[in-house]
Amino acid sequence: MNRPAPVSSRLPDFTWDTLDAAAAKAAAHPGGLINLSMGTPVDPVPQVIRQALADASNAPGYPLTAGTPALRDAIAAWVARACGAGVDGLGVLPTIGSKELVGWLPTLLGVGPGDVVVVPSIAYPTYEDGARLVGATTVRTDSLTAVGPTSRVRLVWVNSPGNPTGRVLPATHLRKVVDWARERGAVVASDECYLPLGWDAEPVSILSPEVCGGSYEGVLAVHSLSKRSNLAGYRAGFVAGDPALVAELLKIRKHVGMIVPAPVQAAMVAALGDQAHADEQRERYRVRRERLRAAFTGAGFTVEHSEAGLYLWMTRDEDCWETVDWLARRGILAAAGIFYGPAGARHVRVALTESDEHIAAVADRLAQP
Repeated sequence: MNRPAPVSSRLPDFTWDTLDAAAAKAAAHPGGLINLSMGTPVDPVPQVIRQALADASNAPGYPLTAGTPALRDAIAAWVARACGAGVDGLGVLPTIGSKELVGWLPTLLGVGPGDVVVVPSIAYPTYEDGARLVGATTVRTDSLTAVGPTSRVRLVWVNSPGNPTGRVLPATHLRKVVDWARERGAVVASDECYLPLGWDAEPVSILSPEVCGGSYEGVLAVHSLSKRSNLAGYRAGFVAGDPALVAELLKIRKHVGMIVPAPVQAAMVAALGDQAHADEQRERYRVRRERLRAAFTGAGFTVEHSEAGLYLWMTRDEDCWETVDWLARRGILAAAGIFYGPAGARHVRVALTESDEHIAAVADRLAQP
């Protein structure tokens, strides 16, 4: 009996599994492992959020896929403040973190074989994974002129601040992408999970009037509370933009049970309504960024872009796996740049998400022969 190939055969090995050998080498360091390979928050969940979660924990009924009215209002209000968007005509929808939406968006939009999904040349792997799942063709480019005359572009991903590069795209560039996609009937999905973390440049949302022209037609902004509020373990994200597209996403998600749990929805309301904890967390990352940048540049690394976001994108002008190994011998684990596409083959990415104690130890380890 001929069985169809498993769906997993469409996907590469899970990216971070390829770091296992380097992780083992780094863990053997006398001082233990300093893991800078993933942007996993290590700081406490703010008390105001934990209290909201606890208060909503008696939740025996099914939650609303669309989100409670309080959550929808909180998302819209935050988007208005942080993205410069107008609330009128804005569709909003909570998601189970941002990664699930990124991975499933081509499926939810009806993208399929023969269609084209455009992603940045150096990009978060899940953009391409979502295209692979539906059998679409992925084009990696930072210039839409490279796409050519094809009319099969259905989805264009932009990411600013970028992961892994920390690159910030100017409003003029984003506006050209939106105009290009609208001419072709394609959707622009903007991954803005690091929007609150601008350092040397101020990121601009796809929902800003200077980018979308005051209309949300064909645009979606994807956001997460994982980094802003240390809620990676809660799986708390949302999408905002074109109300017709958001309504379509909601219809499908209701059928298949893509629902944010009720206590997490309550926690999201508290998180979005409290700026103080976000400012405190941002300051922690600012200090860690300065320390890591000084440590790595002092050790001969060149930091490129990295003007915003949660990472430093660096090179020693050698194959990225050589750099990963060099760092692992010093007990430091970094992400190989090749994870993010061929153009990253001579870079590594390090995250700002380690304890202050470990961040302080990086400089000493880099000085080891």
